[in-house]
Amino acid sequence: MSTVKSIGWFSTGRDQAACDLLSTVYDAVRRGEIAGQLDFVFCNREAGEAPESDRFLALAAGCHVPLVCLSSRRFWRERGAGQPYAGDVTPPWRFEYDREVLHLLDGFSQELVVMAGYMMITSPLLCQRLTMINLHPALPDGPKGTWQEVIWQLIGQRARTSGVMMHLVTPELDRGPAIAYCGYSLRGGELERMWAQADNAPPKGLQASQGEGLPLFQAIRQRGLSREFPLIVSTLQAYCHGRFRIEAGRILDERGQPRPPVDLTAEVEAALQGAPLP
Repeated sequence: MSTVKSIGWFSTGRDQAACDLLSTVYDAVRRGEIAGQLDFVFCNREAGEAPESDRFLALAAGCHVPLVCLSSRRFWRERGAGQPYAGDVTPPWRFEYDREVLHLLDGFSQELVVMAGYMMITSPLLCQRLTMINLHPALPDGPKGTWQEVIWQLIGQRARTSGVMMHLVTPELDRGPAIAYCGYSLRGGELERMWAQADNAPPKGLQASQGEGLPLFQAIRQRGLSREFPLIVSTLQAYCHGRFRIEAGRILDERGQPRPPVDLTAEVEAALQGAPLP
């Protein structure tokens, strides 16, 4: 039986995708498709920093969800901390920043936090205090790295399948345990012609000669991208309906036993019906 769960939202709000994702989940909550509520939206930018994030902040305000902002750029500048992302992944100012974030969020329910286009590397402090999940554009046993790095690895491996997963955020970047995933094929139809073209050159040669404009690269990107929003919604639905829970960094089933990642391929593909695939 589902109970209303409290969902927090972290985003830098740097592009239209950040707005679209918040709108998608907010609408799903409002329609009752997700048995939860958005308790707060946190952004590490403040009004006036960039047109893109200003649009995101206006959207969040329009959703009537409590909005909490703390500019990471202003924070490190005020402390004379040098380059914001130079040197250590989590320099001292980052711990100070996350400590202040936690102070600002004190009083909000924080059952589950979705990292949705949040461009900060979280410190261990934040990972210890909040249960956070993030999206990674590969299967649980698939390539690591940025989405661009993942695609080039898939091409280099001549992969036949790939996927998208939600995983628990831990201090070890992109290494937290997988929670839910969906898979999709990288073969068939026009993709076969694209693979045949790619087979004539090594991946590094393709990167140098065609880069991300390579048709196969673009097709793989679109197949994954089209499934990201449905997977996030389906993951939140599964969480709010008790198909899994997270305790002390472990993914558990309804009986409190460790469980493997939830395969949400059927739900994601159902959500995509009627949407064209490349």
